[in-house]
Amino acid sequence: MNKNNEKLAMKVARNSIIVNVILSAFKLFAGIFAHSAAMVSDAIHSIADLISTVIVIIGIKLANKEADRTHPYGHERFECVAAIILAILIFFVGLGIGWSGIVNIISADYSYLIVPGILALIAAIVSIIVKESIYWYMRSAAKKIDSSALMADAWHSRADGLSSIGSFIGIFGARIGFPVLDSVAAVIICLFILKTAINIFFDAISKMTDKACDEQTEAEIKQMILAHKSVIAIDNLKTRLFGNKIFVDVEISVLGTLSLKESHLIAQEVHDLIEKEFPKVKHCMVNVNPNGKEAT
Repeated sequence: MNKNNEKLAMKVARNSIIVNVILSAFKLFAGIFAHSAAMVSDAIHSIADLISTVIVIIGIKLANKEADRTHPYGHERFECVAAIILAILIFFVGLGIGWSGIVNIISADYSYLIVPGILALIAAIVSIIVKESIYWYMRSAAKKIDSSALMADAWHSRADGLSSIGSFIGIFGARIGFPVLDSVAAVIICLFILKTAINIFFDAISKMTDKACDEQTEAEIKQMILAHKSVIAIDNLKTRLFGNKIFVDVEISVLGTLSLKESHLIAQEVHDLIEKEFPKVKHCMVNVNPNGKEAT
């Protein structure tokens, strides 16, 4: 991630923290003042969202460190580590919401329930709107700079928004005489949150295990290499994901009668073309093999 992208990521994360601090305080106040246990739980979820954003900031900062002796290929995978931590956090938040809902449904004891005030309902509506707005704001930035950690945090924000939808249904249901709706909604929302966590987790894992880049990108790299006038064939092409970057190892065939210097210049040209045309390529290794054909 270049410096401009890092600055954008930090700006988005800071803005998210500011909004979440204000929103969490409002939801906690509304939950206590309006006697809504659902809103208090929702506020706690928003506080977890704050913690996740701090994790994202740390992950992006570490990922953007220059290569050094102990990490000669760079630190991009720290973003994947941050995404994995977030996925685990989201997963357990979802489990907690779902388990609480299941326990309440089984017990079917709502005699203790105090009907929530209208302020709790307003807080839930505000939270849904704000959280969905943060999701699209962070998602746009994450796609622009290709940040898996920032994208994971965007989905965490949406998960918090889903939790607020559950709070709204539960509070509304309690106000009209159907408190069980709170628990039913919590279980349904739990499933969406768990699916989000699993998707984030496996996406990050795939980037940590030297998975090849997509077939379309490989095909475009091959097409560009073969377009070079001195390249006769591609003997081998390997790609691997390193965080959000791509490493490329390619063997090309050139005329066997060319000098070492001429072969090296061709390899350098191919190397430079790949890194110029594919910004995600962080490192490219080009090996030259003699084809055996004679120059005409």
